Amino acid sequence: LSLQPVPEELQNGEGFGYIIVFRPLGSTSWTKAVVASVEASKYVYRNESITPLSPFEVKVGVYNNEGEGTLSSISVVYSGEDEPQIAPAGTSALSVSAAEVEVSWQPIAWNRHTGRVLGYEVRW
Repeated sequence: LSLQPVPEELQNGEGFGYIIVFRPLGSTSWTKAVVASVEASKYVYRNESITPLSPFEVKVGVYNNEGEGTLSSISVVYSGEDEPQIAPAGTSALSVSAAEVEVSWQPIAWNRHTGRVLGYEVRW
C-alpha cells in the first residue's frame, strides 16, 4: 500500500504517524497496523497464505499524541501477482540466415492465479 505523506504543516502535534486498517473483501474483522514514521509512504503486509490478486478493503488514518483522526473511506486493493508456474507451449525455432534464428511460442494467457505475464526469457 502506497500513500502520500502528510505535509509537516498539517501534522498538528508531536507523535505523528499513520493507521492502516484492512481486511479481505467480504470479511467482517479488520486488522490494524500502526506506522510511526512521519516520512512513511508505504506499508507492506506479508502473509504467505494469501493467494495472488486477492482483494482487500483498506482505510488509512493518522494519529498523534492527542489521539486518532478520522479514517479515510474504503479503497479496494489487491495482493501481488505470483510468478508464472508454467512454461510457454508450442515453442519452435527456425533458421532464417547464418546470423538469425526466429524463435516462437504460444503466449501464456492471464488467469486469476498467475496474473499478467510481463515478458519472456529466451536462452540459447
